[in-house]
Parts: sequence; structure tokens; C-alpha cells
Amino acid sequence: MNEQMNGGQSAHPYQPGWFDLLSVMIDGMMVNAGEEEAAAFLRVMGESLAARYPLPEARTVQDLEREMNLQLARFNWGFVSLQPQDRALLIQHHALPSGGALMEPARWQSALGAVLNGLFAGWLQGQGGSAAVPVALEANDGDTLLYRYQ
Repeated sequence: MNEQMNGGQSAHPYQPGWFDLLSVMIDGMMVNAGEEEAAAFLRVMGESLAARYPLPEARTVQDLEREMNLQLARFNWGFVSLQPQDRALLIQHHALPSGGALMEPARWQSALGAVLNGLFAGWLQGQGGSAAVPVALEANDGDTLLYRYQ
């Protein structure tokens, strides 16, 4: 396993070859299809991932947060904190995995942010949420992404 992400600092390990292939594919998609089209495709891939790894039924927001974090830990994809608001749910994703030196950080964050958008939407729909209610990325500060489900 290679751990030379974040400029040589130890981060989530990744298997050489697989991450290289993924970064080349994502970079190629964004260059050839454009950022918007690539993001739409990656959101759909996140929804497919949610269908492949469904969450058990959650009775409370705390249950949902725990189940999401268990699955994200399985992927080494950071963790979320959920904050219910009046008619909305804020999803704060922390510890976004690094793209290392293989991709430009902003491009990697955009790509993984789109995948997470679809993943969260799929999981919320699996809990009985409506497909008509969007999950929208509101803020991106590098390691933390803020989504609103409303």
C-alpha cells in the first residue's frame, strides 16, 4: 500500500494502480466532457454506489449519521455530521480523501464532491426521502464539504 498522499504525509492508504487509473479517468472525463457533464455523471455513479451499499433503516438522525459513517469508514472516505434544520438537513462531510499529487486538488474535490452528492441523495432516498428533493453542495473548503438536503 502506498501512503504518499498529502505531499508525503501519511493519509488514507491506497493501492497503486487503482487510484492512478481512477484519477486518469476522472481527469479525462472533465477535459473531454466538461466539468458540468462529468459532475452529472459522477453524481449518478454516487447514486449507483448508494444502491450497491444501502443503509439499514434509520429511525433517528443520529442513527442515520452513524450508518452513513460506518459505510464511509468502510471506504476510508471521511465522515459526516448531520444537522437537522427547519425543513432541511445539513450534511457536513469531513476528512475528504486526498487526491494526492495525481490530480489538481480543486478538480479532485469537485469530482469526489459530485460522487458524494449522489451517494448522499441515494442513501436519503433509500430512507424514504423524495427524489424530487435535491441534495445540493453549498460550500467546499477543501477538506470539508457542506451539503443541504431540502
